Amino acid sequence: MIDYTDEVADARATNKPIVALESTIISHGLPWPDNLETAKRLEAVVRAAGAVPATIAVLDGRVKIGLNESDLERLATPDSDIQKLSRRDLPHILAQKGHGATTVAATMIMAQKAGIKVFATGGIGGVHRGSQQTFDISADLQELAKSDVAVVCAGPKAILDLSLTLEYLETLGVPVIGYQTDELPAFWSRSSGLKLTSRAETPEEIAAMLSAKWSFGLAGGAVIMNPVPEDDAIAETDISAAIDAALAAADKQAISGKELTPFLLQHMVALTGGDSLKTNIALVLNNARLAANIAVAMAAS
Repeated sequence: MIDYTDEVADARATNKPIVALESTIISHGLPWPDNLETAKRLEAVVRAAGAVPATIAVLDGRVKIGLNESDLERLATPDSDIQKLSRRDLPHILAQKGHGATTVAATMIMAQKAGIKVFATGGIGGVHRGSQQTFDISADLQELAKSDVAVVCAGPKAILDLSLTLEYLETLGVPVIGYQTDELPAFWSRSSGLKLTSRAETPEEIAAMLSAKWSFGLAGGAVIMNPVPEDDAIAETDISAAIDAALAAADKQAISGKELTPFLLQHMVALTGGDSLKTNIALVLNNARLAANIAVAMAAS
């Protein structure tokens, strides 16, 4: 049921550092052809830092740990029948021998099965605004409490309720580590006004924290919050109006569930004149670089 590329299989056999990469960003997060170009650039960034990339997806009912170029193109092509997969969707897609792109939650599940400890993404899901009425909370958060995988991200997506997301992670006992920051980054922006209790200055320091956690038998993952590079960031005051407009559009069209986040991200691209897309690409590349550095540090320890 699980297939590895030769590159990933060799890395597993020889204990080389590996970084998991999700595929939802390819099929549902970025528009064509930026999605395919970014997928290739992510893998190149990981290799340049000394690690092996393992982009994860489900194709023809097989879990793919590592993708070849034709697989990436299949996921990126707009008219491909690629479903968005979280934990709940996996039994159906595997039994029906279907095709799907993995979210943060599903990627963590597959990464743990493959023995991959570090995973890079753009932003994690979280508690949606208005969740007191809708109970809309991403499965990413529960998965972080279950799977022993460290997730490098630029914060929760700013369309979410950031304060409640941080509170929920605390309730679940998930370590939230700020990389060279004391403040929760807000995806497109470097600041949110929310303070973090744990900070690390180097990939080696993060690797030591992860080793201490798992060596002590503390199950579950961790989140490394890596702010978007300053030159690529959008100021919180500039992005907030666009977020409010995107949320209003989703509410008017009754968009909810797993369709909500892709809708909002696509709407944000139009509302910001493409600036949110440029920032999204910059931050995920930055996260892949840090994740690779962490994986290399863990392999060397």
